[in-house]
Amino acid sequence: MADTDVNDTLLETQEGHVVTLSINRPPNNHVNRDLIVRIAERLEALDQDSRCRAVVLTGTGKHFCAGADFSKGDSGGLSSPEGQPGRILYVEAGRLLRTRKPIIAAVQGAAIGAGLGLAVVTDFRVTCAEARYSANFTRLGFHPGFGLSYTLPRLIGQQQAALLFYTGRRIDGTEAERIGLADMLVPQAEVLSAAQALAREIAVSSPAAVQTVRASMRRGMAEAFDAATEREFMQQSWQRQMEDFAEGRAAMAERREPQFKGR
Repeated sequence: MADTDVNDTLLETQEGHVVTLSINRPPNNHVNRDLIVRIAERLEALDQDSRCRAVVLTGTGKHFCAGADFSKGDSGGLSSPEGQPGRILYVEAGRLLRTRKPIIAAVQGAAIGAGLGLAVVTDFRVTCAEARYSANFTRLGFHPGFGLSYTLPRLIGQQQAALLFYTGRRIDGTEAERIGLADMLVPQAEVLSAAQALAREIAVSSPAAVQTVRASMRRGMAEAFDAATEREFMQQSWQRQMEDFAEGRAAMAERREPQFKGR
């Protein structure tokens, strides 16, 4: 199984009909526009490769993806040439919903914010008790993004999604499996191998049948995702100008509870 370096931030291996893509932005595998573009490009290319029947998406090191890096500024590394943080990222993220091959996320550590959004656009999630999931946007002082206002309720139900959104709480892999956010719970050292085993099991089935039933079950998702991200972007745009957003980022950096004022 040979490693292929794809633009440094995305590593690729293939064994049989299973391709593994590993986010490689240590130590936290923070998301940015370029990373999402590269993932989308590889998934689109793999759609044209008959040797690939299933994809595993994971992160190198301790974490799956810890979301945007707000220590780099208020855009979280997501600013666009037009000065609109998030818009291009969300447009590119919509490409992920339009790819055809089944994707299994191997979540061995943090899947936070946009990292949670990335995990949720996959078909299945394999995880461990040590993993951490959080839609922490409200703790930062702004509206959830990356399509989560659509994808998370669709996956775990309106009530559970609202609980995660309103509180911004972190849950572990055991709780994630209980509420349906994760599909398999295994020891941490076995997360990747279990995800690859599931991918191999899928790859035994007829690729044409799998891809068409996947398309049927996900019909309309890409369009709904696009509509959700447009609304999310509009809400985030004005909330980024609020004092609460600055306080949320400061509190996160200082590892303390935020003191929001609603302005």
